[in-house]
Amino acid sequence: MTTEQDRPPLSREVSRLEGEVGPRAHHPLLHFRVLEQLKQRNVFRVAVLYLVVCWLILEPVHVVFHMLEVPIWANRLVVMLMAVGFPAVVIFAWVYEITPEGLKPTVEVPHGQSIRKLTGRRLDRAIIAVLAVALAYFVVDRFWISGPSAQRATAQNLKALTTASPVISDKSVAVLPFADMTEKQDQAYFADGMAEEVIDLLAKLPGLRVIGRTSSFQFRGKAIDVRAIGSQLQTAYVLEGSVRRSNDQVRVTAQLVGTQDGVHRWSGTYDAKLDNIIRVQEAIAAAISRSLELAISDVPTQDRSATSAEAYDLYMRGLHALDSSSKDGCEQAIGLFSQILREEPNSERALISLARAHECIAWGAWNVPGAGLPQAREFATRTLDANPRSAAAHLVLATVDIEHDFDWAAAQREIDTAFNLAPPNARALTVAARLQQALGQFDRAIDLLNQALEREPLDPLIYDTLGDTYMRADLYERAEAMYRRCLQIAPNFIVEHFYVSNALLMRGRLEEALAEANLEADDEAANFARALIFHAMGKSADSDAALKRALAANTIHWSSEAARAYAFRGELDQSFEWLDRAYQQRDVDLYYVKGDPLLKNLKGDTRYKAFLRKMNLPD
Repeated sequence: MTTEQDRPPLSREVSRLEGEVGPRAHHPLLHFRVLEQLKQRNVFRVAVLYLVVCWLILEPVHVVFHMLEVPIWANRLVVMLMAVGFPAVVIFAWVYEITPEGLKPTVEVPHGQSIRKLTGRRLDRAIIAVLAVALAYFVVDRFWISGPSAQRATAQNLKALTTASPVISDKSVAVLPFADMTEKQDQAYFADGMAEEVIDLLAKLPGLRVIGRTSSFQFRGKAIDVRAIGSQLQTAYVLEGSVRRSNDQVRVTAQLVGTQDGVHRWSGTYDAKLDNIIRVQEAIAAAISRSLELAISDVPTQDRSATSAEAYDLYMRGLHALDSSSKDGCEQAIGLFSQILREEPNSERALISLARAHECIAWGAWNVPGAGLPQAREFATRTLDANPRSAAAHLVLATVDIEHDFDWAAAQREIDTAFNLAPPNARALTVAARLQQALGQFDRAIDLLNQALEREPLDPLIYDTLGDTYMRADLYERAEAMYRRCLQIAPNFIVEHFYVSNALLMRGRLEEALAEANLEADDEAANFARALIFHAMGKSADSDAALKRALAANTIHWSSEAARAYAFRGELDQSFEWLDRAYQQRDVDLYYVKGDPLLKNLKGDTRYKAFLRKMNLPD
């Protein structure tokens, strides 16, 4: 037998080629020789065995480290050590060989004494054994250790991660309704007004996220822990307060509470006469600003000119009446704010509140369609005469431009002005979203409404408007979810079951849509819904009867809805007649005609394009 040193040299041809291309050349013969050497020295077998053993070690180590809560760097260290060990093991297998006498450098082992083949067979058996153990571990882990229960736990963890609450800013607060502590319990309107005024002041502080009144007041009279309130509203603090009033003397107590720990961060008590109550509100805002380490110089002041105690009490009563969003409440508010104007003709508070009250009349559609919006424009304009920097007045004008005048360019100008004058609140963002909705820019409208929800997470009107937008974007499942969320917050929200029914109708779930229509308290809305559903079911006679009942009950306030019903039923001539009637009446529901799924049958008709042009809308 010959040793490695005694083996004959390469052939002359191979030597010649090696000389021509140099010792580093990648010649196929050299590749073949290297691979043969790797195989003969069992380098491949050692590499495979090392990798499988590493995997078997890593799995239980990871589990044990997790149970012992070992820092993550320890896991990484183990992986790094194994990675570094791999080339070391491969080099070791190349350089050394196992012999009966022990480890020896491969080049020193005579060819006749080499037991490489025996070592290779042993390595093969070791690899098979380790692979069998790995397979057994995989089966046990898959069907027992990490079986269905573990999979459910993983799914629950994933759900928890995906639904985890966003980080709550420590510069965020919700003002809860102030408690009426008077002996007769007849000052709830005044307590609510105080809380609302404080909200308005705090909302003007740069860097502070303030939840709007609609959401905060959802917790009125509810025994809910501040931690739960903070979780729902995503705020770090809540401001609680109480009011005790005796004639023109008022005592206001307030406290700032952390929602994470329930600890009182600040509290204060203020005594003042009614005609000086505005200073109390400003003092509370200043105290909150100091507590949250905001710039005290940024605390705004309010207009105190010509505000008598009687006028302020009327104002508070008017806000309370307007809060009901009912016909009687809006009309009562108009009467109360008008009384203030008789004494103080330029009262900015009374003027903008009258604009909002008339806007409420128009939105409720309790009178002739369109009624209320011209008056809203009048009082918004007068508000700007008293204060040219009133963002609220510009938003009222934008609403009139959208819902009455269909003047989209003017509405955009008013919205831009309002945004420049004050940080956009939920109302401002919702008005801006309505404009984008009218223009068919549904993605932009949805984005604006989601921003509004950050400021008013429990405002049913925003969810209602989101539902309308999703309907026009042909996202009916999402629309249904938004309408149902609206009902969850406000179970008696106006004709919301009707809108849920429409969403179910467009999804083809007709029986469910009919059941939802039967839940609608408004008879006209319920009958319009039934007319659509019965038509989809092929029950023409029932559809005709339902539509007849709807129109007989009220032909004044439902022109746009009649147009939708006729269009859905394929009766295009009647649909266009009702669309024209809705336009003449300035129906407030007409502004979002674009994209309405119930009007899809009109799209191929030239009269529809002409109608959109009349509405100043793109085809």
